[in-house]
Amino acid sequence: MTVTAPPATRPGGRRARLPFSPWHLLLAPLALVFAIPLIWLLLSSVMTDAEINRFPPALWPSGIDLGGYRYVLGNAMFPRWFLNSLIVSVVAVASNLVFGALGGYAFARMRFAGSKLLMGLMLATMAIPFQLTMIPTFLVMKRLGLIDTLGALIVPSLVTPFAVFLLRQFFLSLPRELEEAAWMDGCSRLRVLFLIVLPMSRPALSTVAVLTFLTTWNDLTWPLIAINHDTQYTLQLGLTTFQGLHHTKWSAVMAGNVITVLPVLLAFLFAQKSFVQSITSSGLKG
Repeated sequence: MTVTAPPATRPGGRRARLPFSPWHLLLAPLALVFAIPLIWLLLSSVMTDAEINRFPPALWPSGIDLGGYRYVLGNAMFPRWFLNSLIVSVVAVASNLVFGALGGYAFARMRFAGSKLLMGLMLATMAIPFQLTMIPTFLVMKRLGLIDTLGALIVPSLVTPFAVFLLRQFFLSLPRELEEAAWMDGCSRLRVLFLIVLPMSRPALSTVAVLTFLTTWNDLTWPLIAINHDTQYTLQLGLTTFQGLHHTKWSAVMAGNVITVLPVLLAFLFAQKSFVQSITSSGLKG
């Protein structure tokens, strides 16, 4: 017969409790490890090129040098690149929210011939790497006359299978009673979707918006193929011009990357709660 020791108690007879969750003891060091690259990027952006290129590398700047930021912000094309990235990302986010909601609602609530087959084919496209579809996409954009324009970056990103799938999964978790009541009052499916379903789907919509913005904003491979003229460069593509064949101004590269990361980081921080809530809810039903 084993005897279990009683839980530790305070002098007043109450159980001793930590002021934080025990999981924090594990998660805090892990969070620090994942934050190290971001901290190093921020510190390097205020170093001189000599400090960045020194071996062994300097772990802390000897002083705050803003030469990299002045070089980036003083580049005449940088505002144009930032605007191009913003246009492409905002249009991609808006179109994925609209078309993803329409497609996801159709798969979640409407029963039509071949719906399961179409859903399976759509999900199968998520397993196809971009390298296999790159050449066909380029040929289609060339036939449409969109190469070397922002349209070549926008059209392939108008809707993604992930947006349709995530919204479909979230719509399945919503009760049907509100929709059925609206139908009895004479609402069409589109009015039910936009007036009832979407207002209840803000966590899923926030997740789609953040992930689409993140993917589009950070994309380099496709702009590198589809864009040739520097006036149409996105921010990621423009930053590559700071790296030369024989000399690279690393302080400018680091400063440019800090400016590039900030919009994505802010968007994720503002939508973090909705992001977690959406991932939790969208896995309830299949």
